[in-house]
Amino acid sequence: MIAAQDRKLALWNIAVAYIAFLIGTLAGLLQVFIRNDALQLPSWLDYYQILTAHGVLLALIFTTYFIFGFFITGMSKSLGSFGPKVRLVAWIGFAVTTIGTVLATIMIVSGKASVLYTFYAPLKASGWFYVGLALFVIGTWITSFALVGHYIVWRKEHKGKLSPLFAFMAITTIVMWIISCLGVVATVVFQFIPWAFGWVDTINVELSRSLFWYFGHPLVYFWLLPAYMAWYVVVPKLLGTKVFSDSLARLAFVLFILFSIPVGFHHQLTEPGISDFWKFLQVVLTFMVIVPSLITAFSMFATFEIAGRQKGGKGLFGWIKKLPWKDVRFTSIFVAMAFFIPGGAGGIINASFQLNELVHNTLWIVGHFHITVGTPVAMTFMGLTFWLIPYLTGRKFSKSMQKLGFIQIITWTIGMLLMSTSQHILGLLGAPRRTAYSGYNDHPAAQGWFEGLITNHVTMAVGGSILFLSAMILIYIVVMSMFLSPKAVREEDFVDFPMAESDTEHTPKFLENWWIWIGIAFALIIIAYAIPLGAMLDYPGSEGYKTW
Repeated sequence: MIAAQDRKLALWNIAVAYIAFLIGTLAGLLQVFIRNDALQLPSWLDYYQILTAHGVLLALIFTTYFIFGFFITGMSKSLGSFGPKVRLVAWIGFAVTTIGTVLATIMIVSGKASVLYTFYAPLKASGWFYVGLALFVIGTWITSFALVGHYIVWRKEHKGKLSPLFAFMAITTIVMWIISCLGVVATVVFQFIPWAFGWVDTINVELSRSLFWYFGHPLVYFWLLPAYMAWYVVVPKLLGTKVFSDSLARLAFVLFILFSIPVGFHHQLTEPGISDFWKFLQVVLTFMVIVPSLITAFSMFATFEIAGRQKGGKGLFGWIKKLPWKDVRFTSIFVAMAFFIPGGAGGIINASFQLNELVHNTLWIVGHFHITVGTPVAMTFMGLTFWLIPYLTGRKFSKSMQKLGFIQIITWTIGMLLMSTSQHILGLLGAPRRTAYSGYNDHPAAQGWFEGLITNHVTMAVGGSILFLSAMILIYIVVMSMFLSPKAVREEDFVDFPMAESDTEHTPKFLENWWIWIGIAFALIIIAYAIPLGAMLDYPGSEGYKTW
């Protein structure tokens, strides 16, 4: 069990994460009913308020707080308890992040920031919304510096040794996060805040969008890498085996530092103002990110097969039966991995020049987002929740909670299959994203979005309703695990932090030479961004617009 002060810090992060999860899923439920014209909102609330709240609270707030709760727990366990300075800085980071979160959320709920999750200019929110965003990011940096400081202290005390795999992966993710946030901090502090408060009259739209997507795509990997950490470190322990290859795991994470950042233009393939050459270059770099994902897929299924055969699995696929399917922590993470297969395939489509033209402004993108972030990442976080909170609170995770966990995972799977599949197909039929319900003057194409079993806005709403039910079951499990489940007294009732051993004997030391990888990452960023961003500095500005 880690130190009580570290447990308290981690639990506060996880608690805020699930408060955001509760509000964000409620906003999502309202959305799907509005889109099929089954619900009319009161005059003081509009679709774009709840769409912004849904995106920001789930995709940014829930994920970030949960990830830092996970990191704090794992870093304290793998490297030893935090020192008083590290703990103090981490609490300051949590406080600043939370002030920013509350400020931005108030602006969204009060209708002063209905600019959606991407807050594209020239849509103009209250200046305090952008201040909240800036504080949020700065707070996460402060917490990140605390964790990096803890890591540096460990390295000094263990010279010549490779750090534990969990710590290495956490630092890799933090390095990527800090570098990628440079873009969004630059645009928020130097463009949006002066513009929103009226200190300047116009904003350079293309530059602001490009700086956002410099951050926006690695943000996806900031969500995904902690899920990968669970796959690499937690799953083998649940299977009773070691990490398949320590060096392969570290290589995969290093490649994410290199190739996850200089790829933002593939989100801007339909925008003018960026030459085809720079778009093409970043599309190529985007496809390079597939390599560490394939390495991860190979490593995980090798781990599954080794564990299954160690337990007596025979024949080509006999090992599958030997996996611990009755353990909800394993099953939830395995299902999350399975969802990432179609999710990754959809990502390849989105990053392709010609195919992106077809799907870019349609519900296909929303379906892709939910089948990648809403399933592989979210379901992995759910699986982590089932042992992370009982571990931190010292409470039992009883058999009844285990059964409830299975119901929650099954309902989430069914709901996401219905909703994301219908979104993908509706997107191919031309149904737009980012819009509330519209019948387009009863145009036959729009009416067709309400026909068929899967190609139907109603199916999307049914899936969303099942997802909301699943979310409420999860909130119940979280509350029970935090406050109400009985305390573990017997040794067998204690829930441990499952962290698999890894063999570092043959792992090359250069994989943990941060100067090499950060240097190469910045070189790739300069190659991909310096010239096109420099050209954008002369683009004309735009006044702000409030369209809601």
